[in-house]
Amino acid sequence: MANLVKMGLDGLVDVLKAAGEPTRLRLLALLAAGDLTVTDLTEILGQSQPRISRHLKLLAEADLIDRYQEGAWAYFRLKQDGKAVALVRMLLGATSENDPVLLRDGERLATVKRVRAERAQDYFSRNAADWDVMRRLHVSDADVEAAILDLVGDEPIDALLDLGTGTGRILQLLEGHYRRALGVDASRDMLAVARANLDKAGVTKATVRHGDIFNLPIDSHGFELVTIHQVLHFLDQPELAISEAARMLKPNGRLVIIDLAPHSVERLRDEHAHVRLGFSAQTMSDWLKKSGLRVEGTRDLDSGMEGDALTVTIWLARNERSEGAMPENAETLDVLERN
Repeated sequence: MANLVKMGLDGLVDVLKAAGEPTRLRLLALLAAGDLTVTDLTEILGQSQPRISRHLKLLAEADLIDRYQEGAWAYFRLKQDGKAVALVRMLLGATSENDPVLLRDGERLATVKRVRAERAQDYFSRNAADWDVMRRLHVSDADVEAAILDLVGDEPIDALLDLGTGTGRILQLLEGHYRRALGVDASRDMLAVARANLDKAGVTKATVRHGDIFNLPIDSHGFELVTIHQVLHFLDQPELAISEAARMLKPNGRLVIIDLAPHSVERLRDEHAHVRLGFSAQTMSDWLKKSGLRVEGTRDLDSGMEGDALTVTIWLARNERSEGAMPENAETLDVLERN
């Protein structure tokens, strides 16, 4: 009984009214499994779009689901926090695993996710050659990931933010460390890849969103850990992305940056759109300090290969600002937010 949800009478009745209808309960079960569009839901439930939209509206008004826009598409998912959602999860947990309606919904959901994965794999395959070239130039992904896990350690992480989430690999790697996570990327194609990968890995406590790394549509000071994995070398002004990442951190929160050490492989500019040829320890330290962060550790991972081999560096920094304080370049951030 220790985990029993306690709610006021009115709130309890509102949740039960919203969830206590067959179609809406089926929707809640589906949205607990990840992000889905109205089109996905109509295919799974075999009901009209207006009817599905009407039920989703009622669930949103009851604060049981989140809705977010991504271009022309609207995605929905079960909220991750709150007493109302905790009660809904209890209700879903009470449903029979052998219920024929829910079993059929699950089969159709698997089909939707399989089609999503095939589309994502097509995009991935068309670009895999470029990524394979990059992998051959630096230390193995396994070594990088082991170093990330070691640096992150076992500090509690209620909320993780992964900027430039790409394939969603960081969200998978750190799944055992956080309670909830958000990945942000500017590429809708990559978001499709990330969603497919999260589905395949069975990661349901992370979600991905479309967004601008320089102007995140997210409230400040909401995350214990922010990660930026192999993103900064694509940016004209990486220091602004670091400042925006710092804005996301809770007091005492941490930022982990994984990128390349300085190198001279000029062909990466033309062939792979690299704007920066790596970052020195001093440059990164200066940017982090200006954003109110203190460097706690760095790690260089050398592949040991000759020629064009690249060194991967991992920086770990901690937020030293009190809540509500702004970094030194707050004026620049303010301009970005207004734009």
